[in-house]
Order: sequence, then C-alpha cells, then structure tokens
Amino acid sequence: MVGPLSQTHTVIAPDLRGYGRTDKPVGGYDKRTMAADVRALVRHLTDDSPITLVGHDRGARVAHRYALDHAENVSRLAVLDIVPTREAWRRGNPKTGLCAVPWHWHFHLQRDLPELLVGPNIRGYLEYFFERWTFQRAGLDPAAVDEYVRSFSRPGALRAGFEDYRAGFPYDDDLDNADFDAGLGLSMPVLALWGATGLPAQLDVLDAWRPYAPDLRGEAIPDCGHFIAEEQPAALLAHLNAFAR
Repeated sequence: MVGPLSQTHTVIAPDLRGYGRTDKPVGGYDKRTMAADVRALVRHLTDDSPITLVGHDRGARVAHRYALDHAENVSRLAVLDIVPTREAWRRGNPKTGLCAVPWHWHFHLQRDLPELLVGPNIRGYLEYFFERWTFQRAGLDPAAVDEYVRSFSRPGALRAGFEDYRAGFPYDDDLDNADFDAGLGLSMPVLALWGATGLPAQLDVLDAWRPYAPDLRGEAIPDCGHFIAEEQPAALLAHLNAFAR
C-alpha cells in the first residue's frame, strides 16, 4: 500500500510507540502521547503543512486523537475498520457481547496475565486472529506474518502492545468523554472504511462516527475482513486516492 501511494504522495508510515522496531518504554501508551510522537515526527520530516492522516485499528485510534489534538495539521482523516473507542465501550450488541468491545480487549486490559499466557506461543496467538479476522486469507503474506511474530518476540514488545490496550481504559476513555462533553469533534473531512465481514460491520459504523465527525463519508469494503490493506489493496487505494486528492 505504501508503494502505490508514494507514487502520488509523500508517505510517512511509522511504527507506533512500542511496536515493530521502536523502543519499548514503560509508559506513554495513552493515545495523546502516542499521537504526540507522530506529530513530532511529522514536524521533523515535513514542512509542517496539513496532512492527510490514515490509520488502521490501533493506529486509527491514535489518528483520531491526533486529529483532535492537532487539528491544525490535519486536512483529512481516514479511519480503517474501527468505530470511535468511546462508542465501542458504550454500544451494546449481542453479537459482539460486552458492549461492542471484542473479548480480547478485556483480556489485554489485565495486568501481567496476557504476557504470561501469550508469551510461550506468540505465533499461535497472532495466527488465531489472522485466520479469524480475514475474508481474503491469501492476502496475508506469510513473510509479513513472520515479521509480526519477530516483532512481538522482541524484549518488551508484548508488554508494550498490551499497554496500548491498558491505556484505553480508563485514561483514554476519560479524555474521550471530556472532549465529547466539551463538544470537541473532528473539524476536517473524515473517511470511515471497514471490512464488510469484520467486527465493526456488526454495528452501524457511520452512525457511530457521526456524533464525532460532522463531515463524514464512508462505506464497507466488500469481500473483506479486518485487514483492508492486505485483503483489498486496490479498493483501499482507490478510496484513499479519491479522498486525498
């Protein structure tokens, strides 16, 4: 996805704090701090003109916070396969159970237990999600899966990934509630895309985003699960090029 986009845009695709080959600090996994990390990188690498910001899954939650905290730097925001975190905690749905939050959020919130149980079989845990969250399973390159396993096998990587979730409640939730109560929303155009067979599709995704993003558009990507860039790259590229031009 980065390669085709870079033919027409300058693309910055960083690993978030604690992920990939970044450092694994003991704190700073709240979305405000993670967004500030990305904001500093954008200042360093660009002329600081407003950007089109695209995020998927955990990155989309950081992108949402970035667009709230640094609205002057964001001309357009695209969020892939999520509803706002605040809505996920609050929307009941018998298909997803426990609000609209998948079971693994609650598991990852526990202190120390996920590291203990996942650590002996990182590949097995990751592949559980890769297999169940894809519609076009062939879109997941085995070499990419191997890289995920290597990345999460580095010292501190599991802890860092779980701390991302742990920061979501209550810290991120408290901040999201304060912003919502103050009437702070997304002032820029927002594009929401989701896989037609993914977890967000069990909700009304546009209805979930509308209270936060008055200038909203979006749709489900057919024959697609959670990993939009891997499963339906051509469709995603067409949407992003049309949105960002």
